[in-house]
Amino acid sequence: MTQQHGFYIDTEKCTGCKTCELACKDYKDLGTAVNYRRIYEYTGGDWHQDAAGCWIPDIFSYYVSMACNHCNNPACASVCPTGAMHKRDDGFVLVAEDICIGCRHCESACPYGAPQYNAEKRNMTKCDGCYERVGEGKQPICVESCPLRAIDFGPMDELTEKYGYQRDIAPLPPSHLTQPNLIIRLNPNAKSTGSRAGKLANPQEV
Repeated sequence: MTQQHGFYIDTEKCTGCKTCELACKDYKDLGTAVNYRRIYEYTGGDWHQDAAGCWIPDIFSYYVSMACNHCNNPACASVCPTGAMHKRDDGFVLVAEDICIGCRHCESACPYGAPQYNAEKRNMTKCDGCYERVGEGKQPICVESCPLRAIDFGPMDELTEKYGYQRDIAPLPPSHLTQPNLIIRLNPNAKSTGSRAGKLANPQEV
């Protein structure tokens, strides 16, 4: 396999503006029902009364921009009956739409919700990492569009050297399940994967 690429998400910088999501939709000409990149809003906390009787807020909220992580162990590809969902030699996980039968097994298997059914095409579609742009030396459109530079993309060894190797954050699933090519910079309010301290505030959007 050639050099594996991946995404870096800075949850300290991300404001949930959804520019990356909209840029992707525009570039890929997606309808309203399909979003390759989605913004998770994780929030929680409550009000607490101190010794003086004053009510003090203890609330938090942060955003995680998420698309396909082109995992080392992609659950989507492992359950595909036709081989349409596959991991290429260059590390990108793609769907061969011409042989996809739209069974949606990959959709059920992926813990990140990356494969999405396109009702018009009657087959699965997903983030392809903008591999054609990457092949031309460009960045994926989501990375290029982010106004706060909260997303980065590149060879995983370079990203790891630059940003470390943190991959787990609520509300994402444990990284050991699929070994995603993803690095996370934690928001100061970030909760660990599996935490019940908060909840997904926008489930209908993701």
